[in-house]
Amino acid sequence: MAKAKDTIFFCKECGYESAKWAGQCPACHEWNTFVEAPSQKIPKGVSGTARRSLRLNPEVKPVSMSEITATERERTQTGMQEFDRVLGGGIIPGSLVLVGGDPGIGKSTLLTQLCKNLSDQGHKVLYITGEESLAQIKLRADRIGSFTDNMKLLSETDLETIESAIRSEVPEVAIIDSIQTMFSPEATGAPGSVGQVRECTNLLMQLAKGIGVSIFVVGHVTKEGVVAGPRLLEHMVDTVLYFEGDKHASYRILRGVKNRFGSTNEVGIFEMRSDGLKEVKNPSEFMLTGRPENASGSIVSCSIEGTRPILVEIQALVARSGLGNPRRSSAGIDYNRMNLLIAVLERRLGLSFSECDAYLNIVGGIRINETALDLAVIIALASGYLDFVVDAGTIAIGEVGLSGEVRSVNLMETRVLEARKLGFQTCIVPKSSLASLKNISGITIIGVDNVKDAINKVRK
Repeated sequence: MAKAKDTIFFCKECGYESAKWAGQCPACHEWNTFVEAPSQKIPKGVSGTARRSLRLNPEVKPVSMSEITATERERTQTGMQEFDRVLGGGIIPGSLVLVGGDPGIGKSTLLTQLCKNLSDQGHKVLYITGEESLAQIKLRADRIGSFTDNMKLLSETDLETIESAIRSEVPEVAIIDSIQTMFSPEATGAPGSVGQVRECTNLLMQLAKGIGVSIFVVGHVTKEGVVAGPRLLEHMVDTVLYFEGDKHASYRILRGVKNRFGSTNEVGIFEMRSDGLKEVKNPSEFMLTGRPENASGSIVSCSIEGTRPILVEIQALVARSGLGNPRRSSAGIDYNRMNLLIAVLERRLGLSFSECDAYLNIVGGIRINETALDLAVIIALASGYLDFVVDAGTIAIGEVGLSGEVRSVNLMETRVLEARKLGFQTCIVPKSSLASLKNISGITIIGVDNVKDAINKVRK
């Protein structure tokens, strides 16, 4: 009889198992996602019929929808409005939240501050680390402030010991830092392997739902910017948060990419300081700090992140190229969208970018995929090419079509009011939006039909 294999292959995207490697996953059809991992051993002497009989529970039966009573569970406020905004209003009891981010971005600092705020409010918190000693956590905590006895620390990587500690302490919130360092004796493989990460997350999910404790799990990211381990990890948890930003700069952005209890369109903005992370209450003012004066290729636009308007500065640099193929580079905006808008300028205004390098940047490091910035990008590129200065008190909002027409975008009134609040005097908008903005005073609103009309309005 052939000897059974000690390893099987997992798909990192969907968790599909196979006895042999394949280039394409037959379940999710993704390419090059199979990784080899040790297989789970089946105890000898236990037949399949016996194992099925042990799992049978005669008390379990389906119920109709009318028999189920559900109420909105009260959320626990974290003491950080930016964090609560991304979570959907606070922490749901029994939820499992995955927090991912680059190394050194501030994930542990953020969760340590979360623990401090909750413990100050009288909530029981348990911080479990597998990467640091208790003394190292103490050094980081001393930068943030003093902690109450409601916060307990544990340095451990064995998940059975961690489960025992959580069941004995019964905290309201538990932090696991990080999932890649945890291991379960019931699963094979080294800590951080596909099997271990999947098994550990499954045990934590059962623990959170079973006793009602909210668990925050820290996950490392790969060089592609996704959480390390199988993609199944993100499907198992209730909420996935990404902590982003340039670790050499002071700003940090907390973004939700999955949330079973709220919107995924909200972002929280923080500033890293020596005493920890500070919330940025007015991100528009923060993003516009240090704007250059009398410089071409610069204009401000407004983006909507969830329900919050954020003003951002768009900068464009156009210079004659010494190469056969001119360079194109974008930061904070989609590269293909930039090329499309350059093509609109060439076709509708006759500006020749074929011999020029073009660089586009959204100041502050924030990344925006909204088409409401199209008009501002067009004006910035034209300003950089023709070398004219746009008035510092002017803001442009609108989507640009392939024919060069300027189209309306949603929540235009909210965007214009945010611009007025920050002292802008002129707002360039699509002409089709003028009717909905006629009641706004204190700011000059100019409607335009196409990109040529918009550039004529802002050019001095």
